[in-house]
Parts: sequence; C-alpha cells; structure tokens
Amino acid sequence: MSNSNSSQLANIALLYYKEGLTQGEIAARIGVSRATVVNYLRLARDHGIVDIRVQGASFTASSLSKDVKERFGLQDVYIAENALLPVAARRTPSATTVSPTIRIAAAALVDFVLPGSVLGVAWGETIHQLANEAPRHSIANLTVCQMTGSMESPRLPTAEDCAIRIASRLGAKCHTLHAPAILSTVELADALRKEPTIRSQLNRLSQLDQCVFSVGHCEPDTHIVQSGIASKRQASWYRKQGAVGVLCSRFIDANGTPIEGEVDTRMIGVTLNQLRTCSSGLLVASGQDRIEAIRAVLLGGYATHLVTDEVAAMGLLGFHEAQATCQ
Repeated sequence: MSNSNSSQLANIALLYYKEGLTQGEIAARIGVSRATVVNYLRLARDHGIVDIRVQGASFTASSLSKDVKERFGLQDVYIAENALLPVAARRTPSATTVSPTIRIAAAALVDFVLPGSVLGVAWGETIHQLANEAPRHSIANLTVCQMTGSMESPRLPTAEDCAIRIASRLGAKCHTLHAPAILSTVELADALRKEPTIRSQLNRLSQLDQCVFSVGHCEPDTHIVQSGIASKRQASWYRKQGAVGVLCSRFIDANGTPIEGEVDTRMIGVTLNQLRTCSSGLLVASGQDRIEAIRAVLLGGYATHLVTDEVAAMGLLGFHEAQATCQ
C-alpha cells in the first residue's frame, strides 16, 4: 500500500474513531459513498493502521471467572457471556458461532504472551480462528514454535499456517516443524526424529516458556480422525482405555493422564510432558461437548489460563443444568 493511501485511511479512521463522525458524515465530507467509507475502515483495520483492542483482563472480573479460577488453581479465566452466542448454538458452538470466545481469546493472547518468551502454538480449528483474529501487536524478542507436525485436513490449513499467522501478528520469529504429524511406521518415525533438522526442531520444544492450545473431544467425528492422524478404530481403542479428550493430537483420560497407544509411537510433535512443563499455558475451548475434555486438561496441570464460555464454565463447576438456565 502506498504512503498516500495509508494517509487517506488514517485520516478517515481518525474522523470515525476519534472525532465521532458517522460513516454517512464522512462520506459527505470527502465525496464518496457510505459503502466506500465502510470499506476504507475495514482496510484500515486489516493493514494495522487502526488497532482496536479490548483489554483481556476485563473478561476475568465476573464471579463465575473467579470461581473457576479458584476451583482449578488457575492464574486467569476469561469467560464469554452466553448471551453473545445464538441460542441454537449455545450447546455446541460451530466454526462460526464460537467467534465470541475466539475474540476474547485474541484479546487475552496479548496479555498472556510475555516479551522474550518461546511460545508454542498448537493446531486445530480453534487455534486457526485465533490466529486469524489475533491483533497486530508486536511483542519484543518473541519466538513462536509450531508444536505439532503438519497434516492435510479438509477443514483447515496446515499446522504451520497457525504458527506463522500468530508469529506474524505478534511480530515474532517463527520456527516451523518440517515433518508430518504421523508417520506410517514406528521405524520411520524413529528415523525421522533422528534427522539433524527434525531433532533440532523437536529439541526446541523442550525449551518452551509458554503455549497456546485447545482440546478436542473423543467422539467419532473428532478432528484427529478427520485429519487422518488416527483412524476411527484407533480412536475407539483410546476411548475404551478411558480417553475423554485430545490434546495436541494426544489422548488424555479424565485426570489428564496421557494414554499411550499405537498412534503415539508414530507421532512427531510436542509431548504432553513438554506441554505440562511450560511456565504458562493458555487453553481456548468452549461448548457443552468440551466440558469433560477441558476439565481433564485443567486437572492434568497443562493450563494456567483458560478462555471459555458460560456453559462450559458452569459445567466445570458442576452445574449440569447450566444449558437450561443460560438459554
């Protein structure tokens, strides 16, 4: 974008956000249509000329946030009000209806990430949305690392895309993981882990200071099956062993304990022990169908910060009738 175009966008943004003029008034002043002004304001946000931020800490002040924080020994709990979600989507938010939680997570991310830290970024639908919503806010000396090997998915870009997008938004250096998430044999996985480049990238995951991730459920349509990391048969086996959630492509039981199985021996990516030893972890997950998995992550000690919604927060506290009272 040229300097003259940037200047024009900046001036229009100033009239709208600082002077309080309406879009129609701005259109009349500069001789364009209102639709053009709307487009200019969008471009100003997209190009970082305007940075609209809601302080993440504002979402931690409710009594519900404090109760969840105290129950699970967390540092901060950010909660999206259920009223922000369409009624039909309150039980199981979809890719579009989860956006209130994602927007709050984007605000929380800037408060969560510390200058000079090494930040691990996971993969999944929630993290992909977070990467798209994250504000442009440069954090000094930040390094971002991709935590899970790459896989093709019919719904999502690759894992490195999530890490690269978040690194770009936060002005960070990015280290991707040049390997698939799952290999066809144990022998091939062992050999790949020994390759100097991959070994160096995996060793970097032992140095993570912070991490941001979500957790999936274990139902037959779980993302780990849709992405091809595990088959339906394998996912069924893990469920029979007590799995209630999928964390960084690894299965955990109700207490957050890793369940070792066939898939784990062929995976390339962060281990759950590495995830647990991070100084701080930001878990972003919401919806009725994630309550059991969220609880498992919290009990397992993987997260210090949580971004969720009212339904999940009340479920974590044992209010099983939360869905009815929030509708």
